[in-house]
Amino acid sequence: MTFKAGLVQMRTGVDEARNLADASALIREAADKGADFIITPEITNLFEPDRPKMKEKITPQAENISVKGFSDLAKELKRWLHIGSLALKHENGMAVNRALLFAPDGKIAATYDKVHLYDVDLPNGDTYRESAVYQGGKDAVVVDLPFCKLGVTICYDVRFPLLYHALAQAGANVLVTPAAFTVPTGQAHWHVLQRARAIETGSFVITAAQGGKHEGGRETYGHSLVVNPWGEIIAEIKGDEPGVLLAEIDVAQSIDARARIPTLANARKFSLKHETAVTN
Repeated sequence: MTFKAGLVQMRTGVDEARNLADASALIREAADKGADFIITPEITNLFEPDRPKMKEKITPQAENISVKGFSDLAKELKRWLHIGSLALKHENGMAVNRALLFAPDGKIAATYDKVHLYDVDLPNGDTYRESAVYQGGKDAVVVDLPFCKLGVTICYDVRFPLLYHALAQAGANVLVTPAAFTVPTGQAHWHVLQRARAIETGSFVITAAQGGKHEGGRETYGHSLVVNPWGEIIAEIKGDEPGVLLAEIDVAQSIDARARIPTLANARKFSLKHETAVTN
């Protein structure tokens, strides 16, 4: 019930072929260092801030060069390869933010489309509508691997604890949250969110991240990390430079944490009443 995780931290740009080459080099490095399970960040294949250009560049999964490249690489290296997410074209013409898990034979073992999309009107007047570009997913995903039960999420999902509770209730003991956090939100919330999801569910949380200043000017936080089921950070890239992070994962620690603080077993259904106080 132990395995070595390899986390790939990237600074993805606007050229998909170059991004595939950069990611592949880091994945090979992780494999050479003994990683059994390798994970890359959100939007591994294309970090294009210009949304019209992005929609022109993306391709359907069946035609995508990164899907083919990562499939071949997983088969060559004989590793479980979790691509944190790819920007792909949905059949309705929108984009999808899709995680793909490749088995050691190169076949796709699971996919997950990011459920929670960032739509916000900020006090400073800025507006973000991720749902204007991306088709949101509807299904949570747990995958049975030889060494763990994997719960799959992407970036903004980490702010929605009910998703993680559902994954853990379904048996997941390792949760992945590949991300492209901005610097301000990363500085404020990054570590505490990863630790909170681990503590609440008694699970390992493994997060490969984008980091640094990308083409187009956007900056991401980096700090790829691994949190154990007790909420302790056991490995971290302390910065935003691309690189590889390795961590030994002992899945038995999840069993121990859940036995010591059995929140999953103790959780109860409840109804919500809304009372109106009357004052004289």
